[in-house]
Amino acid sequence: MAKISDPQPPGRSATPESATSGFNGQTDLSRFDNRWYNPGPRWKVVLWFLTNSLFLNTYLPIPVFVKIRVLRLFGAKIGTGVVIKPAVNIKYPWLLRVGDHVWIGEQVWIDNLSEVILGDHVCLSQGAMLLTGNHDYGKPAFDLTARPITLDNGVWIGARSVVCPGVRCRSHAVLAVNSVATHSLDAYGIYQGNPAVWVRQRTIGS
Repeated sequence: MAKISDPQPPGRSATPESATSGFNGQTDLSRFDNRWYNPGPRWKVVLWFLTNSLFLNTYLPIPVFVKIRVLRLFGAKIGTGVVIKPAVNIKYPWLLRVGDHVWIGEQVWIDNLSEVILGDHVCLSQGAMLLTGNHDYGKPAFDLTARPITLDNGVWIGARSVVCPGVRCRSHAVLAVNSVATHSLDAYGIYQGNPAVWVRQRTIGS
């Protein structure tokens, strides 16, 4: 069978510079190797996968205090007054720190390959995603990368919004509905869009 060549992007040379340096300019997923990444013992990861499905990532009416107790048993640090809605998916609870009076909405996904820290009074609305993992698209093996996320006190992440690896949302910042934070957000700023940009200042009355 004849091999079909990948089309060249508009405005690009048919012979990229990388071709002369030993790299053919194409992704090779057969070279992917994430053995360096070790989130914990295999038995712990498997046990959490099952426990998460039974107690958190479900619509069964599991009481919040039970969810919190389970998370703490697996190493999460959880404050007081925390609310966890149904169908919440948490990758590794031992890499999660949650402050006081935090709200975690329905279908929130905390994909914490690296540490995630939630300050006090943080709100994660429905379907929000905290994404600590990524891939280096500049490497042929599509190398895995992982960077922590921190949400300071009073931050609000809107429904269906995404916080990307390495981002810090400072005190009381807001990420509007269906937005993507690719860089850190300033305190009391309201951000919107993909990528999210500052749109106005947040004010909180008495």
